[in-house]
Amino acid sequence: MVVLRYLVIIITYIGLGLGYLPGLRMNRATIAIVGAAFLMALGVLDLPAAWGAIDYKTLIFLFGMMVISANLAVSGFFQLALDYTIRRIHSPFGLLVVLTFGSGILSALFLNDTIALILTPLVVGITQLLKLKPIPYLLALAGATNLGSVATLSGNPQNILIGSFSGISYLDFAKALTPLALICLTIQVGLLWLLYPEVRSRSVSKEDSLHPYLKVKPPRYHIFKPLLIKSLLITTGLLVAFLIGIPTAEVTLIAAALLLVTRRIKPERILQKVDWDLLLMFCGLFILTEGVQKLGSLGWLSRFVHDPLSILGITALLSNLVSNVPAVLLLHHLIPHPDTRTWLLLAAVSTLAGNLTLLGSVANLIVAEAATKQGYRLTFGEHLRFGLPLTAITLVLTYFWIA
Repeated sequence: MVVLRYLVIIITYIGLGLGYLPGLRMNRATIAIVGAAFLMALGVLDLPAAWGAIDYKTLIFLFGMMVISANLAVSGFFQLALDYTIRRIHSPFGLLVVLTFGSGILSALFLNDTIALILTPLVVGITQLLKLKPIPYLLALAGATNLGSVATLSGNPQNILIGSFSGISYLDFAKALTPLALICLTIQVGLLWLLYPEVRSRSVSKEDSLHPYLKVKPPRYHIFKPLLIKSLLITTGLLVAFLIGIPTAEVTLIAAALLLVTRRIKPERILQKVDWDLLLMFCGLFILTEGVQKLGSLGWLSRFVHDPLSILGITALLSNLVSNVPAVLLLHHLIPHPDTRTWLLLAAVSTLAGNLTLLGSVANLIVAEAATKQGYRLTFGEHLRFGLPLTAITLVLTYFWIA
């Protein structure tokens, strides 16, 4: 029985790291749920204990942010913001800078996976329109959605988890990590400038300027003005509520509820855009982590978590082995005498480490998969060439910034 229990845990975390199990049609959500169910079947924990392990505040926050992002997407906000910005670009380098900081800022305000999903086809379309190679700009999008999401509790799922566990306020978190996120975005621009000579042009001459291409009719999109105004007003109110310290889960759910009260949009259009797989995966991971803890399987790991440098190293390693959300769930039990600095380090490293490989974060995979559908292949090697130095530099910076 003991062997079976540990076998279930090992197979489950291998599946979570890969995103699939060979020979089976399973994704991370189903792998997490099946692993949790098998631990219950093997007597590790019962249904009440499993139910109690689920952090409902995290799920509510995630759901609320997904509903808000879905309303903004349906209203045409993201397409409008990108089109407005692109019309003011004068060069390939200008496009790189604006795309990096624009997607980074949007990822800080909304979930980074959502931004990656929405913007990837738009970025491919724009590079085609401007006759540019898309790979550097896809890398910029993938990297920036991770880097920008470091800044706030609403930027990515692992930050939402840490906010729930630590009790750090939205404003305190943003004060500490927003400058780091902006510096990291600047580093990304410099790295892409070094790796891809074609993005270096800043000329506005007739030969090199992008202005001739901007005369081409841009991709069509629809702006739903009433929903856009309503969504922006409620989102602004939500951000103000975050800053003044109203509990994030409660206020996010209220904001989502206000957006769901409508005469114009069928609820199916919004609810279909909610990432139910992610919510289900979180439920499974909460139960799985509780089972792992009950078995005492984390004892060996605690030996590697005793100071800021070791926390940085083990977080970066686990984030790339089993993905960042499972890594945070495993490590938050082990952090010695957790304080604000330790939580901030865990949040920043678990996110920044996701840039190391193409498999390191869901945002990377979303960009790669969406690009493939558009006819462009972002390979593992191409991403590693960019992600390895970016991750090394930003993790060193993070250590000295926080520790």
